[in-house]
Amino acid sequence: MNLRSRITEDMKAAMRARETARLGALRLLLSAMKQREVDERIELDDAQVIAIVDKMLKQRRDSIAQYEAAGRQDLADAEHFEVSVLQIYMPVAATSEEIDASIRAAIDASGAKDIKDMGKVMAQVKSALAGRADMAQVSARIKSMLGA
Repeated sequence: MNLRSRITEDMKAAMRARETARLGALRLLLSAMKQREVDERIELDDAQVIAIVDKMLKQRRDSIAQYEAAGRQDLADAEHFEVSVLQIYMPVAATSEEIDASIRAAIDASGAKDIKDMGKVMAQVKSALAGRADMAQVSARIKSMLGA
């Protein structure tokens, strides 16, 4: 079963169980997927669905930070719930050791010597760790390994 089918089945289950908050989060996800398919005239594969989920998670985390800064805990709690629903569809997060090993392999493969070669390294690491690691943290690690 592909990821899109799994999300659709989970939405149907949420409907049957009358879980309105979960249903709303899943409908938002399916809507974003459908919008991308219509805009680009493609059918999404699992990697593209994961990219959409990752983008939605980032948006929710940004919203949580803003809501908490504004003292709106009720809205932050709603976003936390959506994060927990969306997180189910992400692959297992990479460990620190896996991230470091992937960075070292990319540095060796690209022949990177200093910070000027960071783009080459980041391109290889991004494909290897897509959806499994926060790319901002990976970028910081790459900079430290390249001696910036």
